[in-house]
Amino acid sequence: MNGLTIGNLHVDLPIIQGGMGVCISLSGLASAVANQGGIGVISAVGIGMTEPDYRKNFRQANKIALEKQIIKAKENSKNSHGAIGANIMSAVSDFDDLFRISIEQKIDIIIVGAGLFLKLPETVSFDMIDDAGTKLLPKVSSGKAARLIFDYWLSHYGRTPDAVILEGPMAGGHLGFKKADLDNQNFALEKLIVETVSEIDKFEQILGREIPVICGGGIYTGADMYKIMQLGAKGVKMGSRFVTTNECDASDEFKNMYLNAVESDTVIIQSPVGLPGRVIKNAFVEDIMSGQTRPISCPWKCLKTCDYKKVPYCIAQALFNAAQGNLDEGFAFSGTKGPRATQILSVKETIDAILREYHDEEMK
Repeated sequence: MNGLTIGNLHVDLPIIQGGMGVCISLSGLASAVANQGGIGVISAVGIGMTEPDYRKNFRQANKIALEKQIIKAKENSKNSHGAIGANIMSAVSDFDDLFRISIEQKIDIIIVGAGLFLKLPETVSFDMIDDAGTKLLPKVSSGKAARLIFDYWLSHYGRTPDAVILEGPMAGGHLGFKKADLDNQNFALEKLIVETVSEIDKFEQILGREIPVICGGGIYTGADMYKIMQLGAKGVKMGSRFVTTNECDASDEFKNMYLNAVESDTVIIQSPVGLPGRVIKNAFVEDIMSGQTRPISCPWKCLKTCDYKKVPYCIAQALFNAAQGNLDEGFAFSGTKGPRATQILSVKETIDAILREYHDEEMK
């Protein structure tokens, strides 16, 4: 298995750990993955909820918490052959702040999803990004979306993102697909990767350099990883597999949701922010799917598209509740294969198992 090279950044392991919010993947998980040679990712969404006074100034709390987590993750992985990244949703109201903090802390990569990543924040320049050495990776759900982003960047900036992450419909969390398309084989990851690699190849030819396509969404085992890399992926993004690790920053109660579930327990909900989301069914999920509501006390509008006066519940609070172990008032996002977990392992044990599965598939 080759490592993953993104520009002048090279890691030994072609695995990006998915950024999972709210407060599921912080410095603990990210640094553990980096220490095994992969790319560990801190989720920036709602990260300030870890600060004791976040309700007084949510925006400032997010900035403080993200800076703390990046510094801690880098310190705890400073001798590794891996890297540290941040996942920042373009849909959050403080996207510009979180992006700039990440650049100021010289983070290795920034992953941007939840919308087409066309423009930089006004407070950040490409010179700043280049000085920091940060690689920019948009997350897309199709080859068409990748082409739109890369065309825009090339025509407006004379450059493109450093790599791209293709996420298919079997992922956990908010999905970039219509609910009716989730089981449509035209949107299967195996088909999407071929289309996306073909689109990105055109930009590789223009620029004369490799632009890796990394795949996620339903990649759980090393066998999954091997198969998708045979179709052109240079690496994979795995989220759910790393939830059931000792180093994952979520509560034990959250992790046990995965251990106690079966794959049929993963269901699709309509998120208050207007997107389908894949979660593990529990009593809270059953309540909201039946139309029940929860009181909302919004400290600020954290998502640009959220009409907090009309939504049935606060999804950020529900996700944070679950991360802290209060599953009566929250739920766990999960990919379709998340409930396959049977025990809590260390990140090292998890990655060792993935590598064994990869090589077993390779030898068939």
